[in-house]
This record gives sequence, C-alpha cells and structure tokens, in this order.
Amino acid sequence: MKRITPVLAALALFSTIAVADTLTLVAWAPGYPGTTEQAQPSMDEFAAGVAVAAGWDAAEFRATYSPKIDEGRERIGSDDVSLALVPLPVYLEFGESLGLRPLMRVVQEGADDETWSLVARKGAIGAPSDLSGWAIKGLPGFSPRFVKTALVSWGTLPDDAEIAFNARVLSVLRKAAAGENVAALLDRAQTEALPRLPFAADLEVVAASGPMVSSLLCVVGDRLPGDREEPLVEALLTLGGTEAGGEVLAAIRVVRFETLDTEALAGVRRMWGDAAD
Repeated sequence: MKRITPVLAALALFSTIAVADTLTLVAWAPGYPGTTEQAQPSMDEFAAGVAVAAGWDAAEFRATYSPKIDEGRERIGSDDVSLALVPLPVYLEFGESLGLRPLMRVVQEGADDETWSLVARKGAIGAPSDLSGWAIKGLPGFSPRFVKTALVSWGTLPDDAEIAFNARVLSVLRKAAAGENVAALLDRAQTEALPRLPFAADLEVVAASGPMVSSLLCVVGDRLPGDREEPLVEALLTLGGTEAGGEVLAAIRVVRFETLDTEALAGVRRMWGDAAD
C-alpha cells in the first residue's frame, strides 16, 4: 500500500490539473429559442472545432448554452466558467457584477450589427411621451436601462412606462395590434419578420436604435490564463475562413468572430451612461 499511495496521489494531482486546464464557455442568451439540452450537440461541435483550431486536445475546451436569465447568471458565476458569449443587453446589465471583460465581437447571421425597433399599433405613438402608462416588452426587457439606451436618440421614456422581459413577442404584437397599450422592442430578425404577420397592417415601427454590437465574447474575471488567450483569439478569428469552420460556426448561428472595436463599444457605454441620468 505504501508504494501505491504516491501513485494515487500523482493521479489525483493529474486529474486536478486536467480539470483546471479545461476552458468552459457559456453562451447565455435570455429568451432566445431552444433549451440547453437541445443546443448541446451544436455547442459540442463548436467546442471541438475551436479546440482543433487552437491546437488543443478536445477535453481542453467545452461549451454550453443557457436561455434563462437566472440560470445563465448563476452558471457564469460558477468557478469553472472561463468565457461568456452574450448579447449586448446582457453584457451591459450584468457585465460589471459578473466581472465580464469583452474579448471579441461576435457577428451573428443576417447582419454585422444589431438594430432594435419599437413597434406599436399604427398611429398610436408619435413621441416618447405618448408611452405614458404603456408597457414596453421584449427580449431585452430584463434591463430597463438597456431599453432606454436603445431608444435614447429618440427621446426620454416616461417614468411610468412599464418595461418588462417577454420572450413571447408574437403575443405582445398581437395584443398591440388589438389595441392594448403595449409596445414591443424587437431585434433585427424579429423586425424583418413583421410584414409576414397577418395583422402587420395594424402595426408600425415608431422608433429604432442606431446600429449596435450584436454579441460579445467575454472573459469571466481572471479565469482565462494568459497563455491560452492568444491561441483562442487566433483560433476564433480564423475559424470562419474554412468551409469546415464555417459549418461549425453556423451550427451556433454565428458568421464570424472579429477583433473588438473598443471605440464602438465605448460609444455604447456612453449611451448606457446617459440612459441612467
């Protein structure tokens, strides 16, 4: 037994090192389609592609998806999570409390930038003040400050306008078309789908944000070792340049990863600050 003990100790140490060397990414998108379980095959495919591109063993990189607000926040707060892929509203609302450091820009399918549009029944809203006593609902509604940020160029929203999270935007739009005092804040893809609704003639876009960053890849705290950051960035920058890599990214509805435009992000953060005043 005395001979075996050092061997067992060495194996235990090796196991601890292997776990510590694994980088875990959580794609956290509150309210977006799919469940963690449904998305896992695509996340596994993405993780395997990143590992190959970075020259790592398959066990060195893993990824998962969370579409729930509280569950995703708790998961990213876990000690084993090194990276978070999040939409801009999530980063602005939770980035400081979770210690998120933007590393790269993520370009989603459809367009390089995101645009948020406020949709209400036709002829009901002409100015921000008309939303007094109304409700504004949509995917970014978990962050009233982001909703104000997206619409800051249009004007200041009334203090008594209710802002709430609602992933069932079709239901919100149906209520708006029927005459209820509710407006929906839609992302670009949702706005583009508006004309296909049977009640589209009863709705209109009353305000829209300028182009904004869609999503960000962030480091969580200090959990990404310095010697892993450069190969990870290089792997993600080149992944979309090959047919196989493009397919890996398409599996998670991403076109490419880009170097972060710090000036553009700083501009958004200035608007975020203005919305707090």
